[in-house]
This record gives sequence, structure tokens and C-alpha cells, in this order.
Amino acid sequence: MPKYIFAYHGGKPPETPEEGEKVMAAWGEWLGGMGDAVVDGGNPAGPSKTVSASGVADDGGANPLSGYSLVNAPDMDAAIEMAKGCPVLNHGTVEVCEAVEM
Repeated sequence: MPKYIFAYHGGKPPETPEEGEKVMAAWGEWLGGMGDAVVDGGNPAGPSKTVSASGVADDGGANPLSGYSLVNAPDMDAAIEMAKGCPVLNHGTVEVCEAVEM
């Protein structure tokens, strides 16, 4: 079965411990609802650097990555439907792409 990368952009860190618990519960519910389709629930991304032929920038690029997950889905449409429930959509976006086997 094909694997799909969910690349998260945007979002914001919780402002209080209570908000953090609520956010983590939403992520746990969403990931748990996908069951065995979740290959790697992923992690948030820390500060990044953008490396190019002309050097290194400290800004993380035009749309910095804020986290990722890896899931199994039969096709792109199914993966998109899964991504539509992602909690990051409250403050950001999910980029969905197939992890191409080499």
C-alpha cells in the first residue's frame, strides 16, 4: 500500500499547559482514529535552516515545516480525506504527497 507524507505548515504552540493538553488530545484522537494506517505519527519540527547553492538562510524558507506524519492509504484521494481531520487545520495547512518507493 502506498505511503503518504503529511507535512504540516503553520500552527502555533500552546499558550498554557491546559491548552497544550487539549491540543495533544486532539492530535491523539485524530491519529488514533486512523488506526493501523499510521506508519509514523511524526513530531513537531523545530527551528530550521534553508540550504541552497547560494548559502544557508535562517528563516526556514517561505513556508517552514512545523511537523510531519507518515500514513498508509490506498491512493491520494484517501490520504487527502484522512488529512482533512488534522488538528493543524485550525491554524495551518497539511501538504499531502506520496512517498515514492525507490
